[in-house]
Amino acid sequence: MRQRLHGIGEKRIEQFFLLLINTKTRELLMKKILSVLSLFLFPAVGLGACGDFYDTPLTTLQGDKFNLCEHKDKPIIFVNTASKCGFTSQFEDLERLYSDNKDKLLIVGFPSNDFNQEPGSNEEIQKFCKLTYAVEFPMMEKSSVVGPKANPIYQKLSEVTGKAPIWNFYKFVVMPNFEKVHVFSSMTNPESKDIKKILQPFDIN
Repeated sequence: MRQRLHGIGEKRIEQFFLLLINTKTRELLMKKILSVLSLFLFPAVGLGACGDFYDTPLTTLQGDKFNLCEHKDKPIIFVNTASKCGFTSQFEDLERLYSDNKDKLLIVGFPSNDFNQEPGSNEEIQKFCKLTYAVEFPMMEKSSVVGPKANPIYQKLSEVTGKAPIWNFYKFVVMPNFEKVHVFSSMTNPESKDIKKILQPFDIN
C-alpha cells in the first residue's frame, strides 16, 4: 500500500513539474513572439525612432547633415528666408531670439527663391547671413517651400496646417514632439507678443 501511494505521489510530482516547465516554456515563447511582432506593428517604438517629421534628412548651407531629431523636445521655429526682401531685417530679430534662448529653442532657416528674392547660391547666402546679420542659427540649403517641389519639411507643415508660405519670412512654430503647429505671417515679428506668448511656458524670453 505504501509503495502504491509513494508511486502515485511521485507521478503527481512529475506531472506538476512537467506542467510548470510547459507553462514557463509557453511564457518564454509568447514573449519572443510579442517581441518580434512589436518590430512590425510598432516600428517607432521597437527601433527607437523619433517620428517621420523629425527623421527628415536635412543639409545645411555648409553641406553638413543636420539632425532635427536631437531637438524634438524643444519648440522649433521654421522660417523661409530671402536676402533681398523687405522683411530680410528679421534675420536680426531671429538671431537675437535664438542666441538668448538656444538651450530651449531652435530656429531653422530655409532659404528659398520661390518669391524671386533669393537669387544667390548656398555659398553666397551663407556669406550674406554671416557678414550682414551674424546669423548663428542653423540655415539649411536652398530649396523650395511651396508647391509640388517643396522640401519634405514644408510639405508636412503645409499638410498639417493647411497653410503654405505666401511670402518670405513666414513662421511655423512647432511645439515639442509635434504636438501643435502655430503659423505666423511675414508681418509678425519673431519677437512679437503673439510668438512670445506661445513660447512663454518654455521659459523663453
